[in-house]
Amino acid sequence: MEQRLSLITLGVQDLERSRRFYETAFSWKAHPGPEGVVFFQMNGIVLGLFPRKELAKDAGVSLQPTPGPFSLAWNGRSEAEVDAAFEAALAAGAEPVKPPEKVFWGGYSGYVADPDGHLIELAFNPFWTIAKDGSITLG
Repeated sequence: MEQRLSLITLGVQDLERSRRFYETAFSWKAHPGPEGVVFFQMNGIVLGLFPRKELAKDAGVSLQPTPGPFSLAWNGRSEAEVDAAFEAALAAGAEPVKPPEKVFWGGYSGYVADPDGHLIELAFNPFWTIAKDGSITLG
């Protein structure tokens, strides 16, 4: 199997609230799609928003009370860009989890939680290159 991911789907309580959050916090544009799901075309991957109850039903699992311990990450090109993204996320309704700061691995990062509690890391990694299209090259 190829080393790639195609889609990350977040289970959300209120689909329209979550759509508005990602559109406002990050200025992302939702892609037209079927009713009941929201897709954001990223650089090489898609982020989906789907009602939590429907996601659990589709997967055949019981509905969990809170999101699992994982995070999405958005990387900026500078510490200032991370600070601006953090403030934009807060203004759009994110909960602050950890303000951006210099971190042990040599970069700069902070965390917010979206309206459903999903963690989003906002980071600057001086060891990675971000292309014009937002794709990242390691090392």
